[in-house]
Amino acid sequence: MEGALTARDRVGIQDFVLLEETNEAAFISNLKKRYSKDLIYTYIGTLLVSVNPYKELDIYNKKQMDTYMGVNFFELPPHIYALADNAYHTMLTEFNNHFILISGESGAGKTEASKKILQFYSVSCPSTTLMSTVRDKMLMSNPVLEAFGNAKTLKNNNSSRFGKYMDIQFDSQGDAVGGHILNYLLEKSRVVHQNHGERNFHIFYQLVEGASDSLLQQLGLERDCQHYNYLTQGECATVPSINDKNDWKSVKNALQVIEFDEVNTKHLFEVVASVLHLGNVQFDTDNRDRALLNDNTELQWVSKLLGVDAHSLQEELTFRKIEAKQEQVLSPFTTDHAIYGRDALAKAIYGQTFTWLVHRINDSTENKDASKKTVIGLLDIYGFEVFYVNSFEQFCINYCNEKLQQLFIQLTLKAEQDEYEAEGIEWEPVQFFNNKIICDLVEEKHRGIISLLDEECLRPGDVTDLTFLERLEEKMGNHPHFVTHRLADKTTRRTLERGDFRLLHYAGEVTYCVVGFLDKNNDLLYKNIKDLMCQSKNAIVSECFSNMDRGNKRRPETVNSVISYPPDQFSLISHLDQLQVIMTFMLYLQVATQFKSSLLKLTEMLMAKQAWYIRCLKSNESKQPGQFDEALIRHQVKYLGLMEHLRVRRAGFAYRRKYEDFLKRYKPLCPATWPHWRGFPSDGVEVLVQHLGYLPDEYKMGRTKIFIRHPRTLYATEDAYERCKHELATRLQAKYKGYKAKGEFKKQKEAATKIESCWRGTQARKEREKREWAIKVIKKFINGYLNRGEAKTTDNSEYLAFVRQSYLNRLRGNLPKTVLDKTTWLTPPSVVKETSEILRKLHYRLMVRKYVRGLTPQRKAQLQLKLVTSTIFKGNKDSYPQSVPQPFLETRISDQEINPKILQTIRNERIKYSVPVIKYDRNGFKPRPRQLILTQTAAYLIEESKVKQRLVYASLKGISVSNLTDGIIVLHISSEDPKQKGDLVIQCDHLYEFLTKLCVIANKQSAVRIVQGSIKIEIQAGKESAVDFSTGQEAMVYKAKNGHLMVVATRARVR
Repeated sequence: MEGALTARDRVGIQDFVLLEETNEAAFISNLKKRYSKDLIYTYIGTLLVSVNPYKELDIYNKKQMDTYMGVNFFELPPHIYALADNAYHTMLTEFNNHFILISGESGAGKTEASKKILQFYSVSCPSTTLMSTVRDKMLMSNPVLEAFGNAKTLKNNNSSRFGKYMDIQFDSQGDAVGGHILNYLLEKSRVVHQNHGERNFHIFYQLVEGASDSLLQQLGLERDCQHYNYLTQGECATVPSINDKNDWKSVKNALQVIEFDEVNTKHLFEVVASVLHLGNVQFDTDNRDRALLNDNTELQWVSKLLGVDAHSLQEELTFRKIEAKQEQVLSPFTTDHAIYGRDALAKAIYGQTFTWLVHRINDSTENKDASKKTVIGLLDIYGFEVFYVNSFEQFCINYCNEKLQQLFIQLTLKAEQDEYEAEGIEWEPVQFFNNKIICDLVEEKHRGIISLLDEECLRPGDVTDLTFLERLEEKMGNHPHFVTHRLADKTTRRTLERGDFRLLHYAGEVTYCVVGFLDKNNDLLYKNIKDLMCQSKNAIVSECFSNMDRGNKRRPETVNSVISYPPDQFSLISHLDQLQVIMTFMLYLQVATQFKSSLLKLTEMLMAKQAWYIRCLKSNESKQPGQFDEALIRHQVKYLGLMEHLRVRRAGFAYRRKYEDFLKRYKPLCPATWPHWRGFPSDGVEVLVQHLGYLPDEYKMGRTKIFIRHPRTLYATEDAYERCKHELATRLQAKYKGYKAKGEFKKQKEAATKIESCWRGTQARKEREKREWAIKVIKKFINGYLNRGEAKTTDNSEYLAFVRQSYLNRLRGNLPKTVLDKTTWLTPPSVVKETSEILRKLHYRLMVRKYVRGLTPQRKAQLQLKLVTSTIFKGNKDSYPQSVPQPFLETRISDQEINPKILQTIRNERIKYSVPVIKYDRNGFKPRPRQLILTQTAAYLIEESKVKQRLVYASLKGISVSNLTDGIIVLHISSEDPKQKGDLVIQCDHLYEFLTKLCVIANKQSAVRIVQGSIKIEIQAGKESAVDFSTGQEAMVYKAKNGHLMVVATRARVR
């Protein structure tokens, strides 16, 4: 804690006791400063103040738990783990009982705080299989109790609507061996009525939204909360931040961990469902103002789920059995009385089931071992409540807070006084507000509000909430902390209704509306309905109501018969019977008296334990992270009594520490105590404070501790320590660096000497080994070279292996890159000639294989055609080499360029190839441009839209071309018919492509002749001519004087 004082201007003071000014403004300013840095925890001595951040903070992980385990309370920053760990270790050390009181208003984080403490103990305590099971049950009791005891309110979506005290039982070794829960004042009225914006208990919504379809069918429920009257009064059945389906799964899992069997679980859900059905039971009125049940569908479900007779249940809800002087009379209910009875039954069923559930959890978690155990109690109790309309529940809750505040002040004062006396320091009386006057106002026998409320509930005659208020005014008219509309002055009277009374609590004024006080205090259930519930086949219901019956059997029958009378029916009994009932009924405890008794027992139990406190604050009403509502915080600081507690802690001396701890921290500030003090710690502290110049009234020396009166004295000491610490650090660093450098230099020098000697020896040995190896290798190499021509022997084997390896290494870097490269293969030595030849063949085969695999289908088809061309023309025609790199096309004339009439004519034959040609007439050799089309069966010579000649492949007897570079082609046609035309002479620019296509299509490879000089042609049957070929400077085709066709071709270029 002292270390954090240096950052006090930035993050505030960790302990409010050390505030320089102890006023409310400084208190809230410190809270705000810490909250802005996400520091939600602050101490007031050993009390922990927690501000709800409304967001997840990474301060509750396993690493944080390990950090706070076994650490001094003030050694680390404030944390709930520090308080839990200190309580645990104090319990182990002193072997006594402790409790942690967690308080604050709804939504301040009380339930989350108790969960964090349970989680810390589940991790920090020693663990065995048995202990882990106990811890799991204790942790899993939370989801169950939250489902049945928590609800959404205007201030909190998960508000605990009951008080809970849990004892965690530990054995002598510190193992958590069990737990026990006490519950206080469940808000049963919420079952039948919710304010606008609030919900019923969570379990109802979880059952409707999360249960399986089969379970809902068994319980007669629908998956729609709007269908049930008890769930729709607040008009907020669905809340975005609440996932009822997931919570239902958690509850089911928790019930299994706590060892609820299937039968109990089934009966439990039947009870919950029966309450929903009961809320839907509607009453009609006949002409005599009597309650009737016309539609009993919902009632049938209630009787089925509770295991009672439907007819009997209907009778008990619409008639009242009056017993007086051994007579029994059935009196019909009015609609209002019937509704009252229905709601009373619903509240009784749910309230008794909740109590049964707590007992069942206790049976599962409580350790029955008789050996001595210590406990740490967790008291998660309602905070002080001030609503727009405050009723009986707020009265009880605020009375509880008054009692706890009284206990809080008593225990705090006692702890302070005990410490002062133990240290021999004179106790200085503390001025504080003693709220005993308010507690007496509420609980004093025969005169307190609770006693008057009980009397009014039992008084015969016309008794109402307003007569109760008049009774209060009569008895407490002069009390300084009580005021009503009639007793108030004119100014105050404007703020009070006629049915209100106001109490001045320690935390401020609260106005209560008396409407409903009598009914809620009676919390009555008609005896005939209770008797019917005792006969229930549902084990939980029968057990709960039988226990109620056993509690009432100590009262006379007359009392039992009138316990639940509405005022108008109570008057049916004779005056003598009324007096007897009243005298005996005084023994029966009303709700407020029961609560007062349980609260007195709780305070007695807590007085016997050492107390630890957690005060939870809401940072804002809108539950938004980062918002700090100063007015709201100020209100909570007031009603939680934090300033009172701070004044008690600051009475006299703000700071106290053991001599050993104080001396250990601040001894550098005095030359006499630094670096070591050899005497007693108290003497060392005395020398130290004298050196620091403490004035006599600023401190006191106790038996084991020093007490410092003002925080400013501690701040000055801490600031001096911070300055001194830097100076000491500088000197220590210099000394340490020098010492370290000298030692390091010596080590390095010794190491360098050793390394040098080792290195020299190692290098010398390596050099000798290398030379010996070199000599051996050279000898072997020379012997191998001399015997290289002989067969493999021991002398030449390594040399030959070297030669082979050397050749293969050189060959690897000089392999031929293409199949055509036949000259770059390295000449091999004689020893690897055979191997080299095998490798050469393999390499060429591999290159061929790679080339072939890389060919596309189109490329392959091209090469196949080129192969045909090569077979025919290679070495035979001069222009062939120039045609090799020219790719063949599918066709030279597209379908669009062919006349449609021609396409129609040859539509039955598939066109394979077409090319433009020049046709030379047979008579006169006149050139004429034509299109030549090759189909599957014939070649067509086309002139625009006319087929000039159809040449069937079967009639083609030969094809002649010259050996020169010209493009003249002679197609020799068989002329059996004299009328048949003769040979066809054409000139084609794509001679090789056309002839290759023709040969492939017509299968005429063998029909091609390559001639020199001249080609004889048959003009028609019996008439011949010739085509003569020669070479010249310019290519020409003309008719020669001899009547032949003369073709002059250019000479072929030599590559």
